[in-house]
Amino acid sequence: MSDKGKILVVDDDRLVLATLTHGLLKAGYEVIEADNGDDAILLAREHRPDLALLDIRMEGKSGFDVADYLRKFLQMPFMFLSAFADDETVAKVKELGAVDYLVKPLEVRQILPAVEAALAALRARPATSAPPEAAVEAMSPVAIAVGVLMHRNSLSRSAALAMLQSQAREDGRDVDDHALRLIEALELLARPPRG
Repeated sequence: MSDKGKILVVDDDRLVLATLTHGLLKAGYEVIEADNGDDAILLAREHRPDLALLDIRMEGKSGFDVADYLRKFLQMPFMFLSAFADDETVAKVKELGAVDYLVKPLEVRQILPAVEAALAALRARPATSAPPEAAVEAMSPVAIAVGVLMHRNSLSRSAALAMLQSQAREDGRDVDDHALRLIEALELLARPPRG
């Protein structure tokens, strides 16, 4: 049993799954892995991990289906790892309240800081505070905006965060406010035309 935390990793790409599992184990985490959504839910119920890393598009239950279950029934925080950052996906990530949203291709060294930050924030939450999804939703706008900027501008996570911070400074806003405005703009663009 690791004192760093227990992570559920779910991806239908066996190479991605093996790479993430290996990297997280080396970093000192206990890892539970699943290559489909149904197994992910069963393993989450049995092992109660501290955090789930979910691929979005999988056969059978999608990462969105798994996230919805984890949030509603286990109050378990999750983050998405996806090759997709289209407006509809971003809107759904926000709606579900992900801790973070990382755009593939990713290296383990890019994922570890996000995992560490998410677990630290969740542990810092007072025991009597709101349920985990409330803490998660409070963290998500910047994470989602960074994921979008990574995808749209082919940037690393740190470069996308720097870009978001720079844009916020130029607009005279704080980063959270700027991230929310960016997400709202994307949601507006994602709406189907009325007709």
